[in-house]
Amino acid sequence: MFNITKKTIQWGQEELTLESGKVARQADGSVIATLGETSVMANVTFAKEAKPGQDFFPLTVHYQEKTYAAGKIPGGFFKREGRPTEKEVLTSRLIDRPIRPLFAPGFKNEVLVICTVLSHDLVNDPDIVAMIAASAALTISGVPFMGPIGAARVGYANGEYILNPEVADMDQLRMNPEQRLDLVVAGTKDAVMMVESEAYELSEAEMLGAVKFGHEAMQPVIDMIIDFAEECAKEPFDYTPPDYSALYEKVKAAGESAMRAAFAIRDKQERQTAIATARATIKAALSEEEQADENLDAAIKKLESSILRGDIINGGARIDGRDTRTVRPIVAEVGFLPRTHGSALFTRGETQALVVTTLGTGEDEQIIDALHGNFRSNFLLHYNFPPYSVGEVGRFGPPGRREIGHGKLAWRALQAVLPSPTDFPYSIRVVSEITESNGSSSMATVCGSSLSMMDAGVPLKAPVAGVAMGLILEEDGRWAVLTDILGDEDHLGDMDFKVAGTAAGITSLQMDIKVAGITPEIMEQALAQAKDGRMHILGEMAKALTGARSEFSAHAPRIETMQIPVDKIREVIGSGGKVIREIVEVSGAKVDINDDGVIKIASPNAEAIRKAHDMIHAIVAEPEEGKIYTGKVVKLVDFGAFVNFFGKRDGLVHVSQIANRRLNHPSEVLKEGQEVKVKLLGFDDRGKVRLGMKMVDQETGEEIAPEKKEKEGAD
Repeated sequence: MFNITKKTIQWGQEELTLESGKVARQADGSVIATLGETSVMANVTFAKEAKPGQDFFPLTVHYQEKTYAAGKIPGGFFKREGRPTEKEVLTSRLIDRPIRPLFAPGFKNEVLVICTVLSHDLVNDPDIVAMIAASAALTISGVPFMGPIGAARVGYANGEYILNPEVADMDQLRMNPEQRLDLVVAGTKDAVMMVESEAYELSEAEMLGAVKFGHEAMQPVIDMIIDFAEECAKEPFDYTPPDYSALYEKVKAAGESAMRAAFAIRDKQERQTAIATARATIKAALSEEEQADENLDAAIKKLESSILRGDIINGGARIDGRDTRTVRPIVAEVGFLPRTHGSALFTRGETQALVVTTLGTGEDEQIIDALHGNFRSNFLLHYNFPPYSVGEVGRFGPPGRREIGHGKLAWRALQAVLPSPTDFPYSIRVVSEITESNGSSSMATVCGSSLSMMDAGVPLKAPVAGVAMGLILEEDGRWAVLTDILGDEDHLGDMDFKVAGTAAGITSLQMDIKVAGITPEIMEQALAQAKDGRMHILGEMAKALTGARSEFSAHAPRIETMQIPVDKIREVIGSGGKVIREIVEVSGAKVDINDDGVIKIASPNAEAIRKAHDMIHAIVAEPEEGKIYTGKVVKLVDFGAFVNFFGKRDGLVHVSQIANRRLNHPSEVLKEGQEVKVKLLGFDDRGKVRLGMKMVDQETGEEIAPEKKEKEGAD
């Protein structure tokens, strides 16, 4: 009934297995990949014909995590998986980016890749397994895919690279000073296609070494997929890339001069208008049959690419007049908005980010429900890219995959410089509104976020800047690396290479390659050029602000922390939360307590913080023998007075300890509700408190000297 193909290799510390032929047999390609006890099923289907008139490649990748994979039931009212989580969106992009350039040129049939996490051992992250499963499923499906690719995660601790570190080692990375890198690399046998990373001020050489290490480590996986495909791959789909060379020559003859003149215009909006006019001129010069040719847009794009790329590779200026290394003019401003806790406006050429920082309390931490368990994050970064930023009308709504991906890249870039939660007990939310875009808005977000947080008083270890690099790689082997690429250079170039970091080192590297043949030499130059660009940008940022402000905004909350014994937590919270609610109501401050006994008290009002602190201290602290307290008489009895002197704690002042004379009854000098000063004399055999009044001056609260007491007694 089943025609099963199965391959297994030892990969690092775990066994990696690929299996096909038993599940989802109607898909064009279906593979279950298992690393340790983490299993992901990848299913590939593709349309056997392209939709008429379709001018793009409709590849869709979905990665989905099923909670049953980790033995969990989904939370929420419906108790089933809902909209994709951030992890699912980011992993979908992680799979899409290295495979998209490897489909045959001109292939426009719809392709759908669905990766489903079936089992998670809480040790091996399913994202790497999903990338391998998708690669294998594509390779056996018959679709014109020039793979396979492999993938690996690389860690870096104690000067050593680590292949596929465990989930726990990568979780909350900034809380783990030993582990300095979380890098995912994917590539073919000969070339790296994609890099995504979070780093902790690594040098350019260390980052390049990590990429090389990961690429070498994935080679056994690529070989395994090839062996696997030789046994079970379907017949290749009958597809021949279109030959539109004749059409291209006509397009070139009709519009090269107009297109070249359009690309010579330096203003983006004017240039786009001129390019649109040049396109119309080209189409007008063609016959009706040529205008209807489905390859016309590809031919025009090829002309645009040849003009832009040819000028640069031949040593000419880029379309905005710069050389390959110059960063566009930068203007950095802070304190841009009056009521926010921190704000910055970062402008680089025609790219602009308005970035706002808001400080919150522990209540504002994000609770993340992951397969391997729930955890909290006190740093949020949200990136928004409205249509007006590129002068267009279009969809406006919740963030899409691109916005989530760009926001996460900036989030990773800033992790290395954030203060620890114990040193800075605030939740931090950063929002980047992209108000203009022509070039990397994610790197503008990194720069603006760094300035905005410093403007809010967040004590970053160092400012972070980011720069986007591009590449022109010709078939004859000539190449040029471009610093601070424009949108057109990204669109028509061969590489998108984003590097963020401090003056001391790299904090994030993201790379997407559109062609094979990227050599270590090219990557090394790109990293070196990116460092020069980053240092220049840091210098421009320093003109606005060099470090965190010493004062918070008047509108930001103040937070103080205090540590209490864990066995006292219940007393502070009280039955049903009664005590902590009373503290909040009486003091006016927010009070947050965690399971370790760390209490955060927040309020813009310093007096409210002090009051809450004193109330909590009175509950958890123990009274000290010999110390003088102010208390209140709560009950009079024949043998003395009970005084509430320390939080809710009462003690007895024996009648003989009330005054320096004989009393028949305490009521001779005291009444209930009266405020008195008492000294803690000690504890009796049953642990009850013994207090004294006669040795304390009731006016000043000072202890009366012994000679003074003797004189008073004689009188």
